[in-house]
Amino acid sequence: MPLTFDDLLLRARALARGGRRAILGIAGSPGSGKTTLAEHLVRALNDGGPPWAAHVPMDGFHLADAELDRLGLRDRKGAPDTFDAAGYAALLRRLHEDTDDVVYAPGFERVLEQPIAGTIPVPPTARLVVTEGNYLLLREGSWARVRPCLDEVWFCEIDEQERVRRLVARHEEFGKEHDTAVAWVLGTDQRNADLITTTRDRADLIVPAAALPSPSQVPGIEA
Repeated sequence: MPLTFDDLLLRARALARGGRRAILGIAGSPGSGKTTLAEHLVRALNDGGPPWAAHVPMDGFHLADAELDRLGLRDRKGAPDTFDAAGYAALLRRLHEDTDDVVYAPGFERVLEQPIAGTIPVPPTARLVVTEGNYLLLREGSWARVRPCLDEVWFCEIDEQERVRRLVARHEEFGKEHDTAVAWVLGTDQRNADLITTTRDRADLIVPAAALPSPSQVPGIEA
């Protein structure tokens, strides 16, 4: 039978067996639906009660533009070497150890296109942490430290034309002119997407488009 969102919900809930904290990773290319799926899962798992699940995106570990300028990497923003991968892995390890009270994670402000420290609280009631990002399955450099911190990793996969359409629309929404958005998506973003696709076979589960909630189902969320 085709995989459904309800199947994903049951699988995610089962990860935190015996009350221990588990971490679910959701990977995929830019625009594939990672954030939409993560937010929808967390909302459904919490269901208006105390936060049993928390969402910690990888995007909070983007290097700031000032540092990208210093490194000469501004035109590659979003590539693996434009993130603090070691810092991300360290946070995941701390979350998995589950020895602190509240753990604060950084977020990413899309209007500013900048990371912001300490914006995401993960309370001790959170038994499942859902983290999503492009490079969870990458084995190069400090990214290799990420996968051992994750109980499972799912890979979102949608039609390529739809993925590109969503991505162009997102860039336009946050200020890029259409031609600039298309150039970025087909250039920098596509190089990153090609790399991410090579990690697909390392995932525990491939999530097809049919099982993904529509971005419109999660107000204010972009895929």
